[in-house]
Amino acid sequence: MRTFASLDDLAAAVGETLGPGQWQRIDQGRVDLFADATDDHQWIHLDAERAAAGPYGATIAHGFLTLSLVPALVGRLYRVRGVRMGVNYGLNRVRFPAPVPVGSAVRATATIAGVTPVDGGVQLVTGVSVECDAGTKPVCVAETVSRLYAGPATD
Repeated sequence: MRTFASLDDLAAAVGETLGPGQWQRIDQGRVDLFADATDDHQWIHLDAERAAAGPYGATIAHGFLTLSLVPALVGRLYRVRGVRMGVNYGLNRVRFPAPVPVGSAVRATATIAGVTPVDGGVQLVTGVSVECDAGTKPVCVAETVSRLYAGPATD
């Protein structure tokens, strides 16, 4: 876990790569809950018997499930002191080059790509690559955009 003393310290770290982080296991229960939350009940995610005969040989996590884990995976890589609030502002680019088989684990590496001032804080652009212990290609590559607002921490 890298701790930045301030938003200025974070800005000085543009170009720095953080991670990889800790592995997080993706089990079928999590995939099932995500399917229910998003109404995406495609057989490739939920039907183990049918998926075993499919292109990946097992059920796989939704790409958007993998993407939804990015804030938590990256959040384990660093923290910034003097931040009262952070929000997800958007994504510039997202790709899912490889599947995440159920039962495998994922972890993230992040590169601080840019830090620019905004009213009350900074806009942070981070290049994120999520890898899976079941393969060699990344399972998610994304450029995230966050807003971090200065002030006393609330957590």
